[in-house]
Amino acid sequence: MASWRLITTWGATPEFNMGLDEALLSTAGLPPTLRFYSWKPDTLSLGYFQKLSDVPGAERAGALVRRITGGGAIHHVRELTFSITADLSVGPYAGELRESYARVHAAIARALRAHGVAASLRGVGGLQSDRDHTGMCFHHSTDLDLAWNGRKGVGSAQRRKGGRVLHHGSIKLGSSPLEGDIATLEQGARALTAQEFAPALRAAFEAELGVEFEAAVPEADERELARELGRRYVSQEFVRSR
Repeated sequence: MASWRLITTWGATPEFNMGLDEALLSTAGLPPTLRFYSWKPDTLSLGYFQKLSDVPGAERAGALVRRITGGGAIHHVRELTFSITADLSVGPYAGELRESYARVHAAIARALRAHGVAASLRGVGGLQSDRDHTGMCFHHSTDLDLAWNGRKGVGSAQRRKGGRVLHHGSIKLGSSPLEGDIATLEQGARALTAQEFAPALRAAFEAELGVEFEAAVPEADERELARELGRRYVSQEFVRSR
């Protein structure tokens, strides 16, 4: 059985969260790594190709960053954020792009079921949470998105570079004023924190992907690179560029 690292960083700054993910993506030879994390303060992350003006109310978030993954804006509050970094030859990423999303989302659906939420891929048709002109990830859905109660509850995007992949994901435990009536974990279970939901998600990834996780912390060189890269994510020039 393959062994992956599991790194948890609860309540980290937006620049560290984004910088560490990019450091793990851009460093060749690293083992596959799953990260669970949350944000302090609450942060709105723009998709790489978005314009800030496309997201009305962006200034209401505690901080603002631009991701290197695409897709819509996400308000990182009352959620568990995960990332996977690995070589493209590894596990769910060795095949087609669509299949990699489906396999990762199958693991998330398994974890949600453990807490009483029956999530499934959206398939054809739209969702009640779909809305125009907000720029928000959870107001736009595709057939591969995870949904329940007729609404989207998981946002997911990838960046592939140099034979490696960074897969970002947001699992909504509750909503926020910027996201409104979307699917959340608390609709099917008692309210949980990210730390309380994380064990079920870890077990689901192990079962669905056939891996085992070894708890780890970022190495010193990874932390240093994360700090160096992280400055860019919160610079006004980078955030407002597009």
